[in-house]
Amino acid sequence: MNTPTRTQVAIVGAGPSGLLLGQLLHRAGIDNVILERHTGEYVLGRIRAGVLEQGAVRMLDEAGVGARLHSEGLVHRGIEIGWARGRERVDFDALTGNSVVVYGQTEVTRDLMAARAASGAVTVYEAADVSVHGFDGTRPMLRYTRGGKAHELPCDFVAGCDGYHGICRKSVPPGALMTYEREYPFGWLGLLSETPPVSDELIYVRHERGFALCSMRSHTRSRYYLQCSLSERVEDWPDDRFWEELEKRLDTRTVANLVTGPSIEKSIAPLRSFVAEPMRFGRLFLAGDAAHIVPPTGAKGLNLAASDVRYLFDALVEHYKDGSSAALDAYSERALKRIWKAERFSWWMTTLLHRFPDHGPFGAKIQEAELDYLFSSNAAMASLAENYVGLPY
Repeated sequence: MNTPTRTQVAIVGAGPSGLLLGQLLHRAGIDNVILERHTGEYVLGRIRAGVLEQGAVRMLDEAGVGARLHSEGLVHRGIEIGWARGRERVDFDALTGNSVVVYGQTEVTRDLMAARAASGAVTVYEAADVSVHGFDGTRPMLRYTRGGKAHELPCDFVAGCDGYHGICRKSVPPGALMTYEREYPFGWLGLLSETPPVSDELIYVRHERGFALCSMRSHTRSRYYLQCSLSERVEDWPDDRFWEELEKRLDTRTVANLVTGPSIEKSIAPLRSFVAEPMRFGRLFLAGDAAHIVPPTGAKGLNLAASDVRYLFDALVEHYKDGSSAALDAYSERALKRIWKAERFSWWMTTLLHRFPDHGPFGAKIQEAELDYLFSSNAAMASLAENYVGLPY
């Protein structure tokens, strides 16, 4: 690989948001280089959810990587919610005329990586010690080391797509950034197995023992989650214990269809809501998890990254094609409007379906009343469906 000496847009992070932005820019004739501190194999080894809104699907099509998604993705036209009185279905198609597609984030990343490699666009893997300089002026620059050698990459703009723990947000001067955060007092214990899904659609469960979710990656691979204490350890959850606890939280009809088997991956993830404002600092732009985190309950993480990329890509095209900075100037405000609506929805879903240690009997009754209202009101159901399939952008 030839070491790049300059680029128009330097992208930090080769996750889905960085790869999608890079692919779109390349197809628009805008030169870009992606720096990633890990290997490509490491990036592909990260297990993430993959419920895609139609807006994200359209963008992947625009990036030229939608073929496998359309052949292997699972179109879902609703979800089910289990609670004390049984299971209720939220019909996305009837309520909104829309749907979502289940297609793993790992597969999205794989498709984007393959397309980038085929295009000849540059991705520098194992770029260590990345630092961002000069973004408050007109000559931004990235510095990094690779193979023990120091490199500099001058650019016009920097896109920080390097996640919550990345360097880009940390490079913003103190006082220039406002952060809003809520950490939830529980996590999700997830298990992946080579077993057929228990249902054709996702089942969200509100139970007195804690939340559960029955999900899938394909017709033969299932993903299940249990709400757990943050003090829990994965090694304390052998497969038998996981399946036994899951069955306790599911209704008898679901249990009858449940196929158990050995886990192929198991992990515990904390839940957090987080937003950083603004998302632009001179010529540095934050996108995806670098700027915001949502609890996974509302399936919004990857989709918010996609909408950030939509706004940033359009703004960069306008700058290079028309010489206008109007969309770049509006990027942060446009993105944050959609982000906060998704944060609200994810918070609402999380609050509705999880057992909170400090809510007590009163909080449990409020959850039951909210669910009772939800299933008896077409307007409430339509609101849930509208937010779940994705607000327009």
